[in-house]
Amino acid sequence: MRAASAHRPAPVVSAPKPEGARLAGVATMVGSGLSNQIGAATGSLAFPVLGPLGVVAVRQYVAAVVLIAVARPRPRTFTWRQWWPVLLLALVFGTMNLSLYSAIDRIGLGLAVTLEFLGPLAIALAASRRRADACWAVVAAAGVVTLMRPRPSADYLGMGLAVLAAVCWASYILLNRTVGRRIPGAQGSAAAAGLSALMFLPVGIVLAVRQPPTAAAVGCAVAAGVLSSAVPYLADLFTLRRVPAQAFGLFMSVNPVLAALVGWIVLGQRLGWIEWAGIGAVVVANALSIMGRAKAEPAGR
Repeated sequence: MRAASAHRPAPVVSAPKPEGARLAGVATMVGSGLSNQIGAATGSLAFPVLGPLGVVAVRQYVAAVVLIAVARPRPRTFTWRQWWPVLLLALVFGTMNLSLYSAIDRIGLGLAVTLEFLGPLAIALAASRRRADACWAVVAAAGVVTLMRPRPSADYLGMGLAVLAAVCWASYILLNRTVGRRIPGAQGSAAAAGLSALMFLPVGIVLAVRQPPTAAAVGCAVAAGVLSSAVPYLADLFTLRRVPAQAFGLFMSVNPVLAALVGWIVLGQRLGWIEWAGIGAVVVANALSIMGRAKAEPAGR
């Protein structure tokens, strides 16, 4: 359930497998990351016809179909204690994707995904009590200041939308934990995806009536849903059974770099060396934080 990054329910993690299985898991992670960013880039090609709102609506429909088919939720059995985090998760899911895609439309894929990545990075750093993580937080902050520095061409609304997506992603992570504890499997996340799709259903109807979309635009939006929701989710089910959770998190931190590369190659969105330095600072901060926690974990046991 990612937008252009890691937005989907965390599948159950089992013990790491032998080396061959780990290599397959790494290859799947690479494919998942590229699929996610290529999906976002493909969806942006439909912006001139559907706009970010229309693309997100179609993507929500695709995500709902995939997750409901995989998890097969039984909402009639949910209690109110289970329902309220599902409702919040549905609202956050839709807001997160809409704000991210609107940001991509204004400031480009690489910058939008990097700023959005501050959400999970903030959750990880806030949960830590290690001094080293305070240093990595400073490094990440320096990268953000670099990316959001005042300049004539700066689009602060676009940056603000990306930061809103980051806040939504952090909320999404916390809500998913609550939903996962209260509802078995991925039923809660699937129900949230279905509700989010229902919220966007009037949007899709209005857009289709006011300006009938072209087949190419709808195809791009559907491809975005498949490549950025269905493929990454199913890939993660495969990956987390074959690689340690720390390795998975470490690779996820490279997504802003993949987004910048895909934005450059597919959409022609070139970044200057200052922007690359800012992206690198955010990625390095997250990677070093994950590596530090992985080393410290055995000592605490």
